[in-house]
Amino acid sequence: MKIKSSIKKICNKCIIIKRKRKVFVFCYYKKHKQKQL
Repeated sequence: MKIKSSIKKICNKCIIIKRKRKVFVFCYYKKHKQKQL
């Protein structure tokens, strides 16, 4: 999982999810997983 200050969708299968003031990107491709600081 990559931790970044700003996150974006990398491909069409990426999904942005907001949980308790944190933003995540989950995807079919595990390399695309991201978390916002």
